[in-house]
Amino acid sequence: MPIQQVPQSPRAEPRFFDRYIVVGSAFLIMAVTFGAYYSFGIFFKSLLTEFHWTRAITSGGLSLSWIMQGLLGIAMGRLTDRFGPRLVLTICGFLIGLGYLLMSQISTLWQLYLFYGVIIGIGMGGSWVPIMSTIARWFVRRRNLMTGIVLTGVGVGTLIAAPVASRLISAYGWHVSYMIVGGTVLVVVISVAQLLRRDPTQAKQRLYGESEGEKQESVLETHPLSLREAVRTRQFWLTSSMFFCFGFCVYTIMTHLYLHATELGISLTSAANILATIGGLSIVGRIVLGSAADRFGNRQIFIIGFILMTAALFWLVPARELWGLYLFVAVFGFAFGGCATSESPLVAGLFGLSSHGLILGVINLLGFTFGAAVGPLIAGHIFDITNSYQLAFIVCGAMSVVGLILTALLSPIEKS
Repeated sequence: MPIQQVPQSPRAEPRFFDRYIVVGSAFLIMAVTFGAYYSFGIFFKSLLTEFHWTRAITSGGLSLSWIMQGLLGIAMGRLTDRFGPRLVLTICGFLIGLGYLLMSQISTLWQLYLFYGVIIGIGMGGSWVPIMSTIARWFVRRRNLMTGIVLTGVGVGTLIAAPVASRLISAYGWHVSYMIVGGTVLVVVISVAQLLRRDPTQAKQRLYGESEGEKQESVLETHPLSLREAVRTRQFWLTSSMFFCFGFCVYTIMTHLYLHATELGISLTSAANILATIGGLSIVGRIVLGSAADRFGNRQIFIIGFILMTAALFWLVPARELWGLYLFVAVFGFAFGGCATSESPLVAGLFGLSSHGLILGVINLLGFTFGAAVGPLIAGHIFDITNSYQLAFIVCGAMSVVGLILTALLSPIEKS
């Protein structure tokens, strides 16, 4: 359906309270859902110890959840376009919390794949696309900065969840720890979701920054594309491929870095702190590079991000000391945070907002989701064969180089 070009009544600038309640609520949901999700690497060792599964098979549970997340992300994006984020996040918060509660009771491999792969995967399908699409709909001015602030929730969640999960497992065991995680997600996400609105037009307000003097900057004034139109462009496939490389690298590291550190003889507490540091430095990247993207563009941020990730990943291959791993996560986390902030605004800038949730959902599935699903699985398989992660990290470095080349080829869509 085309965007209404002539509003029936003047719309006011969004009230400070309204727009920042949306930002704050989105931040908190991101912190809780992704903090819990990124703690998979901490629980990984406990599952291996108790059930003696291979790393590839155990990683398969996370890989399946990413596939489900991507598939359902398309539907959740579509539902958000139509009904708004409140309903979507309420349902998804229930499913994520339920999945973690059920994870506390697993005893066989099929339960891991059902509870984590399917139930949590479906729930997480509504945690990224609906929130990113909602922020894009609320802001023209400072869109990248606001997206970066919301995505710092992922960094804060990772910073807190990794060491907390490690301590909970040490004190109470992984069964009780999963129950605590599930209950927290269930209560927080469902409660906070009630504060979200799809866009300011529901209150007869306009996007923040959409004024007469800024119309030429507004993506609403570009030619917005439908999904059918978008898939016919080379930019759609370049963006999807870029996101694939990005997801491959990020989730290979988030899943296996903790195990890699323990294999080097580093203590469990220090290994958890290393993983948490990625979250902390990603916060800096989201704010610094998010602000820079508003001035220099999202494509440039991805170029910087891929350069930094490539250098960090090839540094990780020979790194054996604790200080070397901290140097890796400092650079990698900063780059990861900046690129993640630019994902949704990049899609909005290329294809407009009329079908933003749907297009972002499809690109997220074809790109980031498949990369995040394949990367940890391949890394686990490489370790099972070679008893080392070195080759896996080299593969990640090569994927980052490919992502850099694809980003360099990306250009704006020419208006017809």
